[in-house]
Amino acid sequence: WMTRDVPLISGKLHPKTFSSQSHTHTSLIFRFHPPVRITVYAISFQLKQDSVVEEIFAGRGVIHFRVSRNLLVQKVLEQLCQERHKFGVKSELFDGLKKGTTVVEFSSPNIAKKFHAGHLRSTIIGNFIANLKESLGNNVIRVNYLGDWGMQFGLLGAGFQLFGCQEKLKNNPLQHLFDVSFENHSSSERKVYVQVNKEAENNEVIGQAAREFFRQLEQQEHQAVLLWKQFREITVEEYQQVYKRLGVHFDIYSGESFHQQQAQEVVQQLQRQGLLKTTEKGTGVVDLSSAGDMSSYSTVLRSDGTSLYITRDLAAAIDRKERYNFDEMIYVTDKSQGIHFQQLFQILLAMGHSCHNTNNRLCQHVPFGLVQGMKTRLGEVVFLEDVLDEARGRMLRNMSQSKTTKEMVYPEDTAEKVGISALIVQDFKGPLGSDYKFDWDRILQAQGDTGVFLQYTHARLCSLIHRYGDGEEGAFDPSLLLDQRSISILQHLLRYDEVLYQSVQDLQPKHLVNFLMTLSHLTASAHRELPVKGSPQAVAQARLRLFSGVCTVLANGMKILGITPVKKM
Repeated sequence: WMTRDVPLISGKLHPKTFSSQSHTHTSLIFRFHPPVRITVYAISFQLKQDSVVEEIFAGRGVIHFRVSRNLLVQKVLEQLCQERHKFGVKSELFDGLKKGTTVVEFSSPNIAKKFHAGHLRSTIIGNFIANLKESLGNNVIRVNYLGDWGMQFGLLGAGFQLFGCQEKLKNNPLQHLFDVSFENHSSSERKVYVQVNKEAENNEVIGQAAREFFRQLEQQEHQAVLLWKQFREITVEEYQQVYKRLGVHFDIYSGESFHQQQAQEVVQQLQRQGLLKTTEKGTGVVDLSSAGDMSSYSTVLRSDGTSLYITRDLAAAIDRKERYNFDEMIYVTDKSQGIHFQQLFQILLAMGHSCHNTNNRLCQHVPFGLVQGMKTRLGEVVFLEDVLDEARGRMLRNMSQSKTTKEMVYPEDTAEKVGISALIVQDFKGPLGSDYKFDWDRILQAQGDTGVFLQYTHARLCSLIHRYGDGEEGAFDPSLLLDQRSISILQHLLRYDEVLYQSVQDLQPKHLVNFLMTLSHLTASAHRELPVKGSPQAVAQARLRLFSGVCTVLANGMKILGITPVKKM
């Protein structure tokens, strides 16, 4: 209903067109450049005012169109009332976007290990991308591609056979498997999983036992497979508890083990296409160099004929295209895996497979940086559960010390939701590819650009609506919302579709976080200066309609980010 098109009378219209939202009016400005400036006044006199544009006037090389504030208020609030959770996503901006099936692979921890805090970023970023794509009408398939194969399971299986106990496995499964991996190590060595592999290299007995167990696993020997399945099932059960706390779900729990046989088929296909080469060491490689001189290559086969991680990734990509016929597939991992995915996509291109070829580059890697200094009161963080417990505990203490905290039936549940929102907002404020330093005190502040402030703003609006209603019953008078506070909020709400469009273009959550933070600050100011209590009924009704609309957009945006809005805190 707001157009930026203007009929040309003569001359050339410069393509730079922009809107202006000043403190005194809402306008559209069209800038003309020589040689047409002389015609600007002539053009402005020929343009007619209507119900949208209430004033047209010319400046030096520009024509100003002042938009009706009354109409702005009426149309935005009517649209919010009608569309609610669909507000913004039905914009014509998205008409040109191809909607189809999107596969998002994220989180992807290793089984038989407690959920490491390092997997938090992949989990919440992937969840945001899946939510965003889903909100815009895509059919989204959420895949958790578990690390459930490889030599580490030989080490784990051998360790369990030597030191394991089924009773302990039932009582505290992942902690017992963690302990079993380090049964013969000192306490300092037990802190880092990588050191098990180093120990196995130095201890031939352990190394041989690990290789033997993995051989039994690859040969599908009954006892080894039973033990591996047990490890996998108890891991997924425990992980699902963590995902439930985060508000994350998956459609598919897949893993490397699913693509063993297919990996061998990929190797055969590479061989048929003349892409597989054998080195002097007997390993199978694919030449990725542009000159064909092996200056850059990827190893896809060990000298003993067993597959590697990238071989199984190739098989998984091809299988998913055949199974889901996806229109795009997005991998969310830390930036250290950038070369791996670059090679993966290069090999798929060389193979000419439909899941990623010169005509349709359907696969994309979304990398993220590292979190530095994440600690609990007890010291360095190892497990994600420790982080979530710490966030809940600190938030609960803050809430108990605040004079504005409402009485709640389940304060721990609210503290958990607010604590997790603080973690998410802190993570999403900057570019995903950047590292950032973690600071508990900063992220849990009630003021500033934090998840706590975002939740507080939403809860405050919910309390207002619960007490006085949402103002949506009956007609309202738009002329009662022409003050600058109201107009600033409505102008900002009009940008919501643009923010979602920008977000889906680069898959960066910072745009939405910044939008919601600005909206929260604008709302906090309006809440102080535009009281509902004590105002005439018509004025109160109009303000409630405005605050209800803000509450809806806040909740919509928070849900896309993966935040569960609270109604009381």
